Amino acid sequence: MPEASTLLAFAAISLGMVLTPGPNMIYLVSRSVSQGPRAGLISLAGVGAGFLVWMLAAAFGVTALLLVVPYAYDALRIGGAIYLAWLAFDAVRPGGRSPFGVQALPPDRPRKLFAVGLLTNLLNPKIAMLYLALLPQFIDPERGAVLTQTLALGGVQIAIGMIGDAVFVFAAGAMAGFLARRPFWALAQRWLMATVFGALAVRMALDTRR
Repeated sequence: MPEASTLLAFAAISLGMVLTPGPNMIYLVSRSVSQGPRAGLISLAGVGAGFLVWMLAAAFGVTALLLVVPYAYDALRIGGAIYLAWLAFDAVRPGGRSPFGVQALPPDRPRKLFAVGLLTNLLNPKIAMLYLALLPQFIDPERGAVLTQTLALGGVQIAIGMIGDAVFVFAAGAMAGFLARRPFWALAQRWLMATVFGALAVRMALDTRR
């Protein structure tokens, strides 16, 4: 098992990750605002399942293939970019629904909420790169089995990520009333989120392996 100091250092880095906006956070906040905290938490469960998949894949060395098989990485990267671009278009298209919209929306079923949360996470190739680039720096073969250490550190990251994102889910729910009483800010928020989604899509589409 990793030393306590190692776990604390990795926990600090994991907290910094939670506070950095990304596709996962944006989707969770948008779903929570449009459908409420319960829907956000179900979506968060899907995101958490995605983190678990990436962690186990990294632990068993499967994600190393993304570093040596360009087409595997590119397929995941382009798929994620297309998904984000659709969210940007859907936020501002005539008659479309904003990802942060506060109008009455047909609620998604729990199964779909979970599936979209999972998909949002699995379509982010940076998660795989994160586990491959970050975890090895905190693993000491002299401290025991590498697999055990990887699972322990990954568990810390997932726990902190889930708790942090849950805070955003509940905070996002409180934003619904604020936006509902202020139509101008609701409209501005739609265009702001479309811009963010679009920028993330372009960044992901142009990203290359390092």
